[in-house]
Amino acid sequence: MVIFGSDEWGKGFCKKLNESEAYKKAAETWEGDFVFIMHPDEKFDEEMRLYVDLWHGDCRGTESCGPDQEAEFIMSGPYTNWVKVAKKELDPIQGLMTGKFKLEGDMAKIMRATKAAVELVNCVTKVEDTEFPGF
Repeated sequence: MVIFGSDEWGKGFCKKLNESEAYKKAAETWEGDFVFIMHPDEKFDEEMRLYVDLWHGDCRGTESCGPDQEAEFIMSGPYTNWVKVAKKELDPIQGLMTGKFKLEGDMAKIMRATKAAVELVNCVTKVEDTEFPGF
């Protein structure tokens, strides 16, 4: 089992992105990297940060990172909300629009790439043997 959001999980996620023809097509013009921050909440008491390097439909790498990691986009929210995204119970764009997540970066650029976001979440759900501590 790999813990959701961990460095090992990130590597599996990157692999799934690179295997997905649907993601490649939807994100073929995307240029931008992310730091995804999972804040501790009642279900999980550790903060996790995952850097994801995305470029023209490819994942060029992921790694756990510290608070000084720079990226074009930083998306953060409570751990429980990230788990809901991973289980397809919460759409990440809807989560941004309703305040369940915060985004640092160009929101208009994100809104132009909603199909890529959908395919990215589809890949999140395909990482094998994912463990969700607290759930």
